[in-house]
Amino acid sequence: MRRTALLAGVAALIAGVLSWPAQAAPTTFAHPGVTVSRGQLDFARAQVTAGAQPWKGAFDQMKASKYADLNRTPKPRATVECGSYSNPNYGCTDEREDAIAAYTDALAWYITRDERYAKKSIALMDAWSAVIKEHTNSNAPLQTGWAGSSWPKAAEIIKYTYTGGWPGSGRFATMLRDVYLPKVIGGSNSNGNWELSMMEAAVGISVFLEDKASYDRAMATFRTRAAAYVYLASDGDLPRTVPSQNLTTRDKIVGYWQGQSTFVTGLTQETCRDFTHTGYGISAISHIAETSRTQGQDLYGTDVGERLRQALGFQAKYQLGAAVPGWLCGGSLNLGLGPVTEVGYNALHNRLGVAMTNTEALTRQNRPAGSDNLFVAWETLTHGDNPN
Repeated sequence: MRRTALLAGVAALIAGVLSWPAQAAPTTFAHPGVTVSRGQLDFARAQVTAGAQPWKGAFDQMKASKYADLNRTPKPRATVECGSYSNPNYGCTDEREDAIAAYTDALAWYITRDERYAKKSIALMDAWSAVIKEHTNSNAPLQTGWAGSSWPKAAEIIKYTYTGGWPGSGRFATMLRDVYLPKVIGGSNSNGNWELSMMEAAVGISVFLEDKASYDRAMATFRTRAAAYVYLASDGDLPRTVPSQNLTTRDKIVGYWQGQSTFVTGLTQETCRDFTHTGYGISAISHIAETSRTQGQDLYGTDVGERLRQALGFQAKYQLGAAVPGWLCGGSLNLGLGPVTEVGYNALHNRLGVAMTNTEALTRQNRPAGSDNLFVAWETLTHGDNPN
């Protein structure tokens, strides 16, 4: 019976894959178009200029952060070496934080039109593009995904909104193409947040490079992984799987889902690991969906949107303090979801009108959302109640 259910689940996954569009890339890419669009930037700028909340508070928080420091000194390395849990950490934190700083400065430039911020963002991007050659050690794919998610967000804003010029943009594009994209585009068979973050980087880089083939490949991988990361009752008795992982028995699937054997809608593959890593996966899903929408293919009305909605609601309920039942992760959860709810909440609740009681409560409780110091930053500013 279990084998029958498993085979049915695999067949459903294959059918789902075949039903997805073979080509997701737009005929013409929209810029700036990685996670945040021009319309969203214009809305945020107007709200901050008017002193409206929560955007003004979110902007003030961002501007006061270490990432907006105009005296920041970039710390590029030719080789960034990252082991498990960043041990060793040779340039890992420096790279991620310089990338977030470049994005922060790009946002500050757009909101204020103060050229110092645009020039600082460019200086950070140029410093790394002149030096970095590779990422090594066991966490290299994940590290490349995290940093590679922030770089194109910064680059998109600067290249397409700053008229002061960026002579090094070609070298930066070469860096993304040669150092980052090859490391992330092949995906990962590790915990699901790895591949989701790697695909976020691959999608964003593909937009900046206007690389349709890589965009299509990354989106196809993303759709398969998102379906395997968040469980819906409609998936059947068992969660969907990524074929290359060979999770061919119930025991293997339960083991991969951190020992959780009861599957309910909204549970993620890492819920029973901890909410922090679960938040990484949820955030990457929302970022890719947002980029896809800007590029002309709205995934929020598909299973991606439903999985995102349910994952947010399920995790938010317990993050807010609901009692944990004994069947869930042995009755104990490691909380710490992080500032990851704004994008999905805005897309699904504000734009589509879907009720999201727990997610709304957690989102409002956490405003203004800051940065996770990895690849998430300032999303109350960019996406909080943003109609665009």
